Amino acid sequence: MSLLNMPLIMQDTAAVEGDMGMLWMLISGILVFLMQAGFTLVESGMTRSKNVVNIAMKNVLDIAVGSLVFWFIGYSLMYGASDSGWIGWSGFMFNQGPADLFFQTVFCATAATIVSGAIAGRTKYSTYIIFSVVLTAFIYPIAGGWEWNGGWLNDTDGIMPAEFIDFAGSSVVHAVGGWAALIAAALVGPRLGKYIDGKAVNIPGHNKLLAALGVFILWFGWFGFNGGSQLAWGGDDAVGASMVVLVTNLAASAGALGALFLSWIKYKKPNIDMTLNGALAGLVSITAGCGNMTEFGAITAGFIGGIIVVFSMELVEQKLKIDDAVGAFSVHGVAGAWGTLVIGLWGIDGDAGIGLFNGGGADQFLAQLIGTLAYAIWAVATSFVFLTILKKTLGLRVSEKVEIEGLDLSEHGALAYPGKRQREIES
Repeated sequence: MSLLNMPLIMQDTAAVEGDMGMLWMLISGILVFLMQAGFTLVESGMTRSKNVVNIAMKNVLDIAVGSLVFWFIGYSLMYGASDSGWIGWSGFMFNQGPADLFFQTVFCATAATIVSGAIAGRTKYSTYIIFSVVLTAFIYPIAGGWEWNGGWLNDTDGIMPAEFIDFAGSSVVHAVGGWAALIAAALVGPRLGKYIDGKAVNIPGHNKLLAALGVFILWFGWFGFNGGSQLAWGGDDAVGASMVVLVTNLAASAGALGALFLSWIKYKKPNIDMTLNGALAGLVSITAGCGNMTEFGAITAGFIGGIIVVFSMELVEQKLKIDDAVGAFSVHGVAGAWGTLVIGLWGIDGDAGIGLFNGGGADQFLAQLIGTLAYAIWAVATSFVFLTILKKTLGLRVSEKVEIEGLDLSEHGALAYPGKRQREIES
């Protein structure tokens, strides 16, 4: 092969790899978009049948609002020029490339959707619209830029002992959404009948099959969520993305088994709600470290994540007396924090250990701890402020009459199961 032809061949190869990378991001973004269907099924299946239309409408709202608001302002706040490392800005409708904008848009919508399930069955739809706009325009984009736009969490000349690592968003996406969900559930209050004489009462979901199908869709979509975060395809990037998909599946499997076995021990029978949430917790647990974890490390992280989610759901429901209808905070907030911190315990960079337990020292763990706390504080503070304002002005909660009747009929004038309603009237 002539040396004169090498530069041209190399240019052609780079162009092909660039095109393949763009295609990979688009396919991955489509898979992440599909996760909205998974969230809709999980949330509706784990809650009452009289609120299913309301949940579907909230999830449609999240992707619609998230797409327009993030395109108009959110992407610029997240990826725009930033001298401080705290907030970006390059003008309205800023766009570094359509594939990247689309991929980041569906991530933004995911963060918003996490809140929906936690406050199911008693929240005003009109108020939810406003908070969805706030989260996708302001809360999520600014936080995302701290890590993914070379923000202050990557500035080792500042307070960071090492660069913070969150490959696909255990904290950036899931913990932010999870903490917002906790604050929303606390401020809106529990569903009617959830606590009697101070004791939590189980309000079972109306369709476990829908919930299980939703988890499978989410599991499938997560391959794009994590794998697409490689942001490229070809050569080492193709190998890296494939490894990310592999460890994502291993962690999800381990999380499901961790929750299954623990619930079997605690409740004498394997619990489907805990098992499904365990799979999701396993996925969240590997999302930050999917590019910095061995197979065994991913399995361990996912398994522990599945165990953590069981204890966390009990703590939130029974001790904190916060009615999180689907366990959103435990799955996304708590498991998101765990998934971020675990990188500092046994994460890797190439072949080198960077964690406390594999010879990497304490710097990476401290960096992960700082980032985890920063995202928690940001999401809690901003969500509390905006939701408190909404609560004191428009109100967060529907009336008792509306809640008893169901939000489907009262808020939307439609029923997911009209035949069931007709039979109730006739009887």
